[in-house]
Amino acid sequence: MLAAYVSAFAPDDPLTALQVGQRPEPKVPHGWARVRVKAASLNHHDLWSLRGVGLAAEQLPMILGCDAAGIDDAGHEVLVHAIIGDPNFRGDETMDPRRSLLSERFQGALADEVVVPERNLIPKPAALSFEEAACLPTAWLTAYRMLFTQSGLAPGSTVLVQGAGGGVSTALIVLGRAAGYRIWVTSRDAAKRERAVELGADEVFESGARLPERVDAVMETVGAATWQHSVRSLKQGGTIVISGATSGPNPKATELNRIFFLQLRVIGSTMGTRSELERLMRFCEQTGVRPVIDSVMPLEDAREGFGRMAHGDLIGKIVFTRP
Repeated sequence: MLAAYVSAFAPDDPLTALQVGQRPEPKVPHGWARVRVKAASLNHHDLWSLRGVGLAAEQLPMILGCDAAGIDDAGHEVLVHAIIGDPNFRGDETMDPRRSLLSERFQGALADEVVVPERNLIPKPAALSFEEAACLPTAWLTAYRMLFTQSGLAPGSTVLVQGAGGGVSTALIVLGRAAGYRIWVTSRDAAKRERAVELGADEVFESGARLPERVDAVMETVGAATWQHSVRSLKQGGTIVISGATSGPNPKATELNRIFFLQLRVIGSTMGTRSELERLMRFCEQTGVRPVIDSVMPLEDAREGFGRMAHGDLIGKIVFTRP
């Protein structure tokens, strides 16, 4: 079967590690299910995998990809929840100490077929296309949990989103606007700021710009490059929800004095639960909100899609399709 995979790491030039070619069809263990992939979306996680982050050499070759929508062996249209946990764990799957994502311990979704535990399959709503559904399990679910589970904000609150082009950032803009938040967005790129307004942002600013007032919460995915601005943008008692650090995990200044003196909250957020994914799908159905898709291309063109993500040349999600 066709797949996008990594067989050797390239920390300094990850695109050279990407392979697109034939891999063996997966076996289906007891209690697991096969999905014929119709659409799969790309995430920064896949670029980190090419660098060797979260993978060991003995796990290679590894098919990449966390997110997939397709058809199971019974003919049902399904969406895959990407967190693979301990089958004996109960509660919030994101807190399972043995959890992993597809493409970390088990072969991923950028392929003709993917095999996952049966409990990881969720019926796909007819209202969502395969391409739209494939955007939800990682980036959009991450944004949903940040806004509605971790932030503690009521509608009408002012939320600053750091960054305007990625899958999580665009999801935060669209979901936040639909839920009644006032959404402010920063970006270095004028075209991305303009696009953020089209998606529903109330105000846009250049990265690092002084804001007209302090905000109730910051949604942080950039990390080191924006951390100081995020902390200094908060009202007293405000909240930073952080789910990533694409510019690096170690800011030059942690701003600890400001954090304790203003009683700021820093909340980590990772992915989301199966029940949150089900609620996210209902939210999309009820509000008419749909994932922001930058481009759709066949899996054979995966190298182009990976290149666009690596260079930040996208607004929304890149989706790969299969016949």
